[in-house]
Amino acid sequence: MENFCAYQERCHKEVRAKLMSMNMIPQVIDTIIVHLIEQNYLNEERFAMTFVRGKFRIKKWGKNRLKRELKFRNISNYSITKAINQIGETEYLKTLDEIVIKRVNQVKESNKYKKRKKVVDYLLYRGWESHLIYEKLNEYV
Repeated sequence: MENFCAYQERCHKEVRAKLMSMNMIPQVIDTIIVHLIEQNYLNEERFAMTFVRGKFRIKKWGKNRLKRELKFRNISNYSITKAINQIGETEYLKTLDEIVIKRVNQVKESNKYKKRKKVVDYLLYRGWESHLIYEKLNEYV
């Protein structure tokens, strides 16, 4: 399990699921998880920070989607907040600007309102805040 955790950052839920799939009893699972935490192979806060950085920079997810995904992985609110706060406001808005421009150019729709709806739906799915989306759309469409 040390190799499993050293290969890539893991959350407690992933490690527990892996151990369950190996048909281990709950007492052994708890012992292994405690050992991984003590040896710093498993760190919830570090996982949250890495997860947010990667998904924001590579997949261009917004804060809502990042929070939702971290909550799904049973990460504490403290770790979620700390991880989300590492994204700078200027970098966040710059990324949104790039995505809006790219998506507006990709959507081939002659009706202005249908085009706006398609772009908004796409950005909401990616977890961007609706008030920011509408501000940017008003600039470009």
